[in-house]
Amino acid sequence: MIIKVEAIIREEKLQDVLDALGEMEVHGLTCYQVMGCGTQRGMKSYVRGHQEVEIHMLPKIKLEVLVSSEEWEKKTMETIQKAAYTGNIGDGKIFSYDVRDAMRIRTKETGPGAIQPE
Repeated sequence: MIIKVEAIIREEKLQDVLDALGEMEVHGLTCYQVMGCGTQRGMKSYVRGHQEVEIHMLPKIKLEVLVSSEEWEKKTMETIQKAAYTGNIGDGKIFSYDVRDAMRIRTKETGPGAIQPE
């Protein structure tokens, strides 16, 4: 079984999340800079002190991690949640998906063995 965990988090929480995942020995992940909005629908900002500007898309970080069991899925999601938490609107979301298969390009190994360290 292979499960993909995706998280959309605040930019300033990236290092906290990476450190927490490193401590639990999650080694393989992919990170993107993305833009998005959730229920808050962006924010209002002031230019030169008085001109109001609405910003609808906010900068976020998207992380993708593949894990090999439901146990690791739960541990990974909990770790990300704790490390990314600020208690404010815009903390982000975490999703998980079943992955049908994976292949390590170098060795052609497939399945859960393709995502675990050698």
